[in-house]
Amino acid sequence: MAQIFKWMTLVLFAYVFASFYAHVDWRHALAMTFVPHLEWSRGFLAVLVAILGTTISPYLFFWQAAEEVEEGRTKGRGLADRKNATAADLRSARADTMVGMFFSNLIMYFIILTTAATLHAHGQTDITTARQAAEALRPLAGNGAYLLFTLGLIGTGMLGVPVLVGSCAFAVAEGAVWRGSMADKPRSARKFYAVMAVAMALGLVLNYLGFNAVKMLFWSAVINGLLAPPLILLVILLTSNQRVMGKRVNPPLLRYLGWATFGVMTAAAVGMIVTS
Repeated sequence: MAQIFKWMTLVLFAYVFASFYAHVDWRHALAMTFVPHLEWSRGFLAVLVAILGTTISPYLFFWQAAEEVEEGRTKGRGLADRKNATAADLRSARADTMVGMFFSNLIMYFIILTTAATLHAHGQTDITTARQAAEALRPLAGNGAYLLFTLGLIGTGMLGVPVLVGSCAFAVAEGAVWRGSMADKPRSARKFYAVMAVAMALGLVLNYLGFNAVKMLFWSAVINGLLAPPLILLVILLTSNQRVMGKRVNPPLLRYLGWATFGVMTAAAVGMIVTS
């Protein structure tokens, strides 16, 4: 399934192509990219926390860890083998993570760029559904941008729903010490799959009850941004502890980057709370 997801991510480049239909002022966009506008206000800091919460989401900790274990099991590696990961294993995991994070941020950048150059530039800031966002692009950027953006939305949903639901099931199963793996048949891990089914059902109910989907996505990202710093702190402390990691403790550079990330996300969260 992970291999299928990796190939499906190619559809997200539709957002990159859509930006070229959006009549972007590239000189201004690049200038603001490298010298961004900063503002001490609740709205600005809430958006900043949401972006950070989308980039480093708590669910990723569960999904990434669970997928590594699943991959090891698929290759027939037992617990002792997984504890004694080789340098090649770690290089592969590092490359996978870094490439994935680079492209996820690249796609996010072009989504922001396209919507800023079209919807925001024309005063359309009250979008309540994904369909409305795509439809609003048509008169501003033409059919090409509309079709590409729609394709990207469908692809994002196809990727996002199973990952989010799966992460929820992994987190609950690990916390409750249940058997749970996507490699298991449903009858072998009933509680694990029940969590997935309930999460899917709740999502469908909220959709059909007419809740503002965009606001729910935004505030869930804000909550992720508030929850991530404590988890980052735990990861830094654990991966820097020789009793836990043995010879595989984090090198100084990664430790400093980890503390910097923790500091920035904590400062953004505190700033949002203070300005509220």
